[in-house]
Amino acid sequence: MAYHYKLFWSDEAINNLESILDYLQNRWTQREVDKYKNQLSKQLNLITSNPKLFPKSDYNPRLRKAVLSKQTTIY
Repeated sequence: MAYHYKLFWSDEAINNLESILDYLQNRWTQREVDKYKNQLSKQLNLITSNPKLFPKSDYNPRLRKAVLSKQTTIY
């Protein structure tokens, strides 16, 4: 059985995600938004299953940096 790590969402991260999704809902088609959400979900699953795949953050070595797209990085 694969072990999954726990994700911790800060209040700021939750607010940022909500803002991003609101922005995308107003500018993208529903298909594009769904694709983005699916891509995000896959990346989060990858992070929880093996976070050491991603490099340590230069900002805080306790954090890992996962690039979702050119415009989006998950810490």
